[in-house]
Amino acid sequence: MNTYTDISGDFKLIDVQLGQVKELIDEQLLGCSASVSRLLETFSSCSGKMVRPVMVLLAGACCGKITDEHIRIAAVVEMIHNATLLHDDVIDEGQKRRGLPTVNSLWGNESAVLLGDFLLSRVFEMCTDLQPRFQKIIAAATARTCEGELRQIVQRQNWQLSESEYIDIITEKSAALFSSACFLGALLAQASKTQTQALARFGLNVGIAFQITDDLLDIIGEESKTGKTLGSDVDKNKLTLAVIHLLRVVERSEKGVVIKKLSTAGESKEALTEMLRSYESLEYASSRAQEFVTKAITSLADLEESKAKQALIEMGSFVAGRAN
Repeated sequence: MNTYTDISGDFKLIDVQLGQVKELIDEQLLGCSASVSRLLETFSSCSGKMVRPVMVLLAGACCGKITDEHIRIAAVVEMIHNATLLHDDVIDEGQKRRGLPTVNSLWGNESAVLLGDFLLSRVFEMCTDLQPRFQKIIAAATARTCEGELRQIVQRQNWQLSESEYIDIITEKSAALFSSACFLGALLAQASKTQTQALARFGLNVGIAFQITDDLLDIIGEESKTGKTLGSDVDKNKLTLAVIHLLRVVERSEKGVVIKKLSTAGESKEALTEMLRSYESLEYASSRAQEFVTKAITSLADLEESKAKQALIEMGSFVAGRAN
């Protein structure tokens, strides 16, 4: 799978630092017992695009110099994200992640959950070397992520869920960590209050667009391209934006039929996709993702032009375009 640094030459300006982030993550996982190391190797073999570390580093580069603390916080943010992926694969019964078998599919749910907990314990250790204000930001973002996941589970099969409630949920479960990554990157570079707020807004809106698009790909994506198990949102009765739109626009007399199809185990993915397409629900979700990307890019308007700023803009544009 390609990394975000493959998208544009502008991302090469942080290649060295991104390599340092990966090395630091690897260092945190050394010295484990053979059995734990085997699990870590399984998970590390399908390491992802490093989106959140890239945002920490680019936000810092937009406002000043990238420091050793940027590297540490970028590693912390990525390890938190990886821990949530391990837990997500258990919740969603995911069999593939980035084209390879998931830890839970190979070693069982218990191992996957505990490995996620292990990563978080390493994060706690790494955070003891950070200033208290950075510790608080990271802790708050992690708590918001967990709360968002819990809210989504509680709202399963709530066919009355509104679009605004859905946006609130994905803001917590996904966008909060994006926003904190940019905010921390700017703070560490001694950015002004205006700059840090602008970059935090950028991260928040990109994070919302990212999750809307991820949810869309769960319906229309191809596993050979996304590299992960798809269809879990429908199977677990999680309401995503396209489904919320469909339930809003379908005729009242047909709503019960639609809900029955959505809640019936083993319902054809192709039939659901066709229904969403016929009511332009897929197009609506894609357009809303693009709107949040536009908001994100607009928030950077007052930042000085730089390669780092241009790279952030390109990242935002890429996020919304993944489902096209």
